[in-house]
Amino acid sequence: MAIELTVGPVAHGGWCVARHEGRVVFVRHALPGERVLAEVTEETTRFLRADAVEIVEASPDRVVPPCPFAGPGRCGGCDWQHASLEAQRRLKTEVVAEQLRRLGGIEWKGQVEEVPGAPDGLGWRTRVQFAVERDGALGLRRHRSHDIEPVDACLIAHPEVENVGAEIMNWRGASSVEVIASSTGDQAVVVSPKPRRTVAIPDLDDSVAVFVNEGRGRTRTVHGHHHVTERVGGRDFRVTGSGFWQIHPGAAATLLEAAMEFADPKPGEWALDLYCGVGLFAAALAEAVGPEGAVFGVESEPAAVRDAERNLRDLPQARIARGFVEDALDRYGVERADLVVVDPPRTGLGREVVDRVAGLEASRIVYVSCDPATLARDLSWFAERRYRLAGLRAFDAFPMTHHVESVALLVSESI
Repeated sequence: MAIELTVGPVAHGGWCVARHEGRVVFVRHALPGERVLAEVTEETTRFLRADAVEIVEASPDRVVPPCPFAGPGRCGGCDWQHASLEAQRRLKTEVVAEQLRRLGGIEWKGQVEEVPGAPDGLGWRTRVQFAVERDGALGLRRHRSHDIEPVDACLIAHPEVENVGAEIMNWRGASSVEVIASSTGDQAVVVSPKPRRTVAIPDLDDSVAVFVNEGRGRTRTVHGHHHVTERVGGRDFRVTGSGFWQIHPGAAATLLEAAMEFADPKPGEWALDLYCGVGLFAAALAEAVGPEGAVFGVESEPAAVRDAERNLRDLPQARIARGFVEDALDRYGVERADLVVVDPPRTGLGREVVDRVAGLEASRIVYVSCDPATLARDLSWFAERRYRLAGLRAFDAFPMTHHVESVALLVSESI
């Protein structure tokens, strides 16, 4: 069903909002103010989802998408290729402000900032996970679909990811193939086989490490080192297999600088780094609090814990524990802290962890978030525990997509 719509404001998730016969319509591939012909892709009793398939009246912010695989019914990896970079950041700013206002009761007057390293918004993604078709060709998922869009190149992929040449090779028997290019020049491919299948690894350059994901957090090295090395601020970090690391080449340094500026760690302080990954923030905290202070990191992924322990081996004041945050804090008897840094997954902290962290009575909490909705929700719960938002910066760490990274500072009003 095709309907003609006048497009309203931007919504979280890469949509714009319109109305049709009294129902809300969430529209992709459109921009605020446009008149479009939209094809309905999903219908519920409360709202519709639709793709703008024809632009009747275009916004001045509209550009021709640089990628030939972008557009209605095509690759779902990018949300805003049809908008100028300036417009993309303005739209993301509106989304962050709206989520904070609606879910957190917070008025934010900031703006989404550029992250150095991708001035044209392309060539930034240092980790790309491809889906695999039955014939072994690589592609990317279409939006809200298991269908695969075959691609021979990805314009937002880092040049060193593209140089591996994975898209032009056959990966029959694999369910996914992740290609990684680190900041130190390491290249790796992580192959996840389909159940009860083996994958004949194509001929790759000898410099490319190859890992096979065996499930349950286990990765087998086929060729090369078992990890890649990332470098931030003169310190190297080992990241095993598909372990978490910021995928924009400038994001780790940018977020670290913003988080440490907000945290302002001082010698002798007792700091926590929750959801610490391979130890990016924990290392900086440990250096700042010095040998007379202490840092306690918590991470649930076994491989990341092992990497963090190695990455922090020269900082005896830092200790890493494996487990879920609320369980690990109880298990190790952590009852207070001077400073807490949290960097949870997109689902955010949740009420239980917010209450547990607030109960530590830290003078400041730094919250690194990849989702403005869950951030705003959690900030509202922290406010109930008398933590006031004292600063928030947002960063365009994912150009061409709707995603945004934020760093927030909460200060206790009870101390």
